[in-house]
Amino acid sequence: MLAKIPQAQEAAADPLESLAGESGAMRALRALVRRVAASDSTVLVLGESGTGKELVAQSIHRLSARGRHSFVPVNCGAIPHDLLESELFGHTKGAFTGALTDRRGRFEMADSGTLFLDEIGDMRIEMQVKLLRVLQERIIDRVGDDRPFAVDVRVIAATHRHLEEAIGAGEFRADLYYRLNVIPLYVPPLRERGEDVLLLFNHFARRCAVAGRPPIRAAADLGEWMIHYHWPGNCRELLNFVERLSVLWPGEEMSLGRIPSTMLPRVRGAPPPSVEEQRAVLEMWQMDHDDTADGEEAPAVAINWAAKIDPPRINIEGGLMTAVDLKKLLADYEESWIRESLKVSLGNITHAADLLGLPRTTFIERLRKYELSASRR
Repeated sequence: MLAKIPQAQEAAADPLESLAGESGAMRALRALVRRVAASDSTVLVLGESGTGKELVAQSIHRLSARGRHSFVPVNCGAIPHDLLESELFGHTKGAFTGALTDRRGRFEMADSGTLFLDEIGDMRIEMQVKLLRVLQERIIDRVGDDRPFAVDVRVIAATHRHLEEAIGAGEFRADLYYRLNVIPLYVPPLRERGEDVLLLFNHFARRCAVAGRPPIRAAADLGEWMIHYHWPGNCRELLNFVERLSVLWPGEEMSLGRIPSTMLPRVRGAPPPSVEEQRAVLEMWQMDHDDTADGEEAPAVAINWAAKIDPPRINIEGGLMTAVDLKKLLADYEESWIRESLKVSLGNITHAADLLGLPRTTFIERLRKYELSASRR
């Protein structure tokens, strides 16, 4: 889970609160985190991007004896390679162009606390050698300074890469891997956590709720879809999805049929939305602007459709059926149903689409096809 706990609340909050979930995998992970926190061993957190590896590291730190001291995160993949040494170990004034003052590195900042090395698999070989020395000797050398500095730091590293494969490819040192992999922790992807996705949806909905409005809610069909969706971006992708729905439909119950396909998470590798799909969504919002003019709500009406619309009649002469344009006949029939749904729903697009059991985007495409508007008349 990706819930960040405000610093002012950290002392009072449960250190494992951010690792929410009732699946067996998450229960086991929380139990292991508690046990690991009692030691001072180096930990390697493994898992796909977006699963919450940094939250696991924070929980270990806060539960440990070092919890009163600093937790210092470093994303090894986000810092330019030529600056990573200075970032980790610090530098002295004049050590290189732009070094105008002495600067402490992240190891010194984390002294007596915990240093979190995220995306350790992206670190270059030459830096891996220097990191290995620090882990073995607990001594750092600032860039441009020959004096060694002793540090007391617990290191927790994380990666989404398969380090064994990186070792085989010559991209990661085996000796550093064994030094880091004292205690491995695996963070499960969201697709392996079953109904935890619904729990996280509600948590993120509360977090993303628009001021003055209740959180969005997931209808049964949307909940079923979320449980079976693959979630390649894991919790980060779910948070993105919930925030999107909270902005566009604040405080509402969301069913799968209400959400345009372009607003749903897209399977990795799927083609981007077509121009027609994007246009349909834009037109949907334009029509929605007039859906409930004057603050009027469309009534909930039980409709006897058979009494409202007569079926098309086929011409039969002398026992023989005359030729008909079946395509036009069906189109006329469909247009009649759409007109009737608009009349009953007072021009409300959402209600009209629901009455016909159509997704909103499909209903809008039909309006465009028959050159109809959402008029109440």
